Amino acid sequence: MPTPSKQDIRERVWDDLEESGEARFPFPPHGRIPNFAGAKAAADRLAARPEWNRAETIKANPDAPQLPVRRRALREGKTVYMAVPRLRDERCFLRLDPDELEDYDAATTVSGSSEHGVQVGPEAVSQIDLIVSGSVAVGTDEGSSPGARIGKGEGYSDLEYAILTELGLVDEETPVATTVHERQCIDEEIPTTDHDVPMDLIVTPDRALEPDDAVDRGPSGIDWALLSDERLEEIPVLDQLR
Repeated sequence: MPTPSKQDIRERVWDDLEESGEARFPFPPHGRIPNFAGAKAAADRLAARPEWNRAETIKANPDAPQLPVRRRALREGKTVYMAVPRLRDERCFLRLDPDELEDYDAATTVSGSSEHGVQVGPEAVSQIDLIVSGSVAVGTDEGSSPGARIGKGEGYSDLEYAILTELGLVDEETPVATTVHERQCIDEEIPTTDHDVPMDLIVTPDRALEPDDAVDRGPSGIDWALLSDERLEEIPVLDQLR
């Protein structure tokens, strides 16, 4: 049987979350990092981990299922960085500093982060201690692709990692975690490329997994050969770095 494509897996996971009733607002789960029942419980389980407790600065995705992660980080005094949508500005990151904010709940929503956060360029980003990524699907130890991640297909999460690596703000020792529903954990082969960033820690509402033989670490910097002229024109920070 041929290996399913990433899009095949996405569609199957989205369908399953919807049909099982485990998907949560926003609907439908398709075409996005899907929100799921138990997202807060997964965030609480992540917060019990040593990787979390050691971290003072977290880079997080802006999607709905990681909202409890972002809120908990601020309430525990951690600074959170989020990327500006599609990295469309030279100041391509938003800084959420708990000492600078009054309303953590408002500041951590997708719309509120741009209003309450401080937009900064990469040169103003602090060293990142932990990355939390949103996922559509992740590979477990039971399969042949432990730690492999599938996002929604636009590639921005992996590119953000490559930019931060290029700047020396993350390295191979920086843990990368994701919070997902058990239905997003799959035990089959996931097609991967050199620019895909694997997960060191997979946290569900019920358990935390550290893939024993995780697929190779992600990019050590920006692979310029993979970037089209159109993508370079769309993302000003890439022009700066080049």
